[in-house]
Amino acid sequence: MVLVQKVSKLYPLYNRPSDRVLELMLPRRRHTDFWALRDVSFQLERGQTLGIVGPNGSGKSTLLEIVSGIMRPTSGRVVTEGRIAALLELGAGFNPEFTGRENVFLGSEIMGIPRRETEHAFVRIAEFAGIGEFMDRPVKEYSSGMYVRLAFAAAIHQEPDILIVDEALAVGDAIFANRCVQKFEELKARGVTVLFVTHDLGLLKRLADRAILMLGGRIEAAGSPNDVVNRYVGHVLEKQREAPPETGGPATSFRHGDGASRITSVQLLNSQGEACSVVETGQTVAVRVTAMFHRDVEHPVVGILIRNRLGIDVFGTNTRVEGIELGPFQAGETMEIDFRFPCLLTRQSYTLTVATQHWDGSSQDWLNDTLSFEVFDPKEIAGLASLGPRIEWRRATLSNG
Repeated sequence: MVLVQKVSKLYPLYNRPSDRVLELMLPRRRHTDFWALRDVSFQLERGQTLGIVGPNGSGKSTLLEIVSGIMRPTSGRVVTEGRIAALLELGAGFNPEFTGRENVFLGSEIMGIPRRETEHAFVRIAEFAGIGEFMDRPVKEYSSGMYVRLAFAAAIHQEPDILIVDEALAVGDAIFANRCVQKFEELKARGVTVLFVTHDLGLLKRLADRAILMLGGRIEAAGSPNDVVNRYVGHVLEKQREAPPETGGPATSFRHGDGASRITSVQLLNSQGEACSVVETGQTVAVRVTAMFHRDVEHPVVGILIRNRLGIDVFGTNTRVEGIELGPFQAGETMEIDFRFPCLLTRQSYTLTVATQHWDGSSQDWLNDTLSFEVFDPKEIAGLASLGPRIEWRRATLSNG
């Protein structure tokens, strides 16, 4: 269990190092206050996974350092239950002169883990890290990827009750990242509480039960990973525009854009051209998007994005990608466009995100998860895509020669 109650962290900022000394000697303020965190509160139960996203400087890493006990808050309190394993700053806790093997045992001793327990787990740690003979080389010779491999392997094999990870997968290769994802899911199944920071929004959707968006040291949004990711994407895109977002129109979890056009209708149509919310695998469907232009626009772009029930992007395209130029539109004109394709998805729930954009990719009107639909397939097919394979088989005879 992790309980964070009204945690704030204040740093005094000085223009010159000497100002710190002068402020101690003379009763005159020589610093400015910087609040890295302000009144952050949340509770995480045993076995839950919380993902934290936000731009650089929003307080994410500071929060993890306070929760892990490395740093004390200026105000507020943190309550944790159980053994904590933290993977924060790259190489933190490693002695660069020690070998990888020696650092594993040193870290375990600091955590109070008996040496016999570490010896028993070391084979699994070495296998997971996959750094071969470098395990017996000084870690100062390691690449950043090797640092993370060893640090992550050591942390997860300490049998923690709470695992805290700050961007551990950012420098790993694809194979190691996939191995880490599988390990996260295994830890979650064992009831380990996980708190992690990431810039990989797809990873957040896959792993987290809940998510937090941090801006300026505060929690800007909290809830389902899908909704928080939508808020974060919207925040990033809003930085590029001046006009406030419009309201109304089709339902959406989050909407943003500069208002040059406005989507007025989104429909999923079956092969008969009828609006539907259930589609059979293999059926040809169409996504119809209707938009009205409020300003003159040259070469607008319309796009669609399908996500599964976990919020993972399944398929997305737009008219620019497909080589379709829509030409100029004047204020007051309405456009209707159909994206027609065979539904090759497996039996799951999906959502549809649609957008109108400028040619450079900036948003005019973006509607996240504006429509949901179900795909029906009588066959039990694994994965996301139903590719309709043709199977050929034959009885082979072995040659004696």
